[in-house]
Amino acid sequence: MATGARHTDRREDALSRERIVDAAVELLDIAGESGLTFRALSAQLKTGPGAIYWHVANKSELLDAATDAVLSAATTGDHAGSPAERIRAVALGLFDAIDQHPWLAPQLANNPWKSVTLQLFDRVGQQVQALGVPSPAQFTSASALMIYILGAAGQNAANAANARTQQPDGDRAALLETESAAWERLDRAGYPFLHDIAAQFREHDDRAQFLAGVDLILAGITALRPQG
Repeated sequence: MATGARHTDRREDALSRERIVDAAVELLDIAGESGLTFRALSAQLKTGPGAIYWHVANKSELLDAATDAVLSAATTGDHAGSPAERIRAVALGLFDAIDQHPWLAPQLANNPWKSVTLQLFDRVGQQVQALGVPSPAQFTSASALMIYILGAAGQNAANAANARTQQPDGDRAALLETESAAWERLDRAGYPFLHDIAAQFREHDDRAQFLAGVDLILAGITALRPQG
């Protein structure tokens, strides 16, 4: 009986909350939110659902924990440089995390006031303050950055998912060529702008474009600082 108890203790110790969250992230990456079930998680961890419920109350808590784990790893750390460079580092960390884990985008969009999102907002806001933005404009400035960062990163993830559907072999260049050619075939009188930028779209880099957007917003924010 004592030997069996020791074996049970070792098994319970091995099944930690961290292991469960790591396995949940793997499932989410493979199958998305709909594929994350306690049955699938139990099979992956080779345990029963009851053992998982001991550490995590429900799927909502598990999704929150998985989101926190991925974003904390991607956006925390001591970033050197100016406040603007620190904002870029946080933005790119988030962009890359959502690009690698597309299920993050709807989690952040549907739960904008969860702790991890608030932490990101606070980090961006601190750097907005460090830029010398006047107090009345700090909330709007930080909000504009967060809305762009979350929205653009989420849209990139959605575009990537659509691209995989249209181009299963992952040939992004071929997809961009197809899309830009379609723009060029549109009626110029009705779509003059799309005709003008079709060549740029064909060769653009999503990550570089995202960062350029951050820089545009930063340029507007820094213009708010008192002159002199």
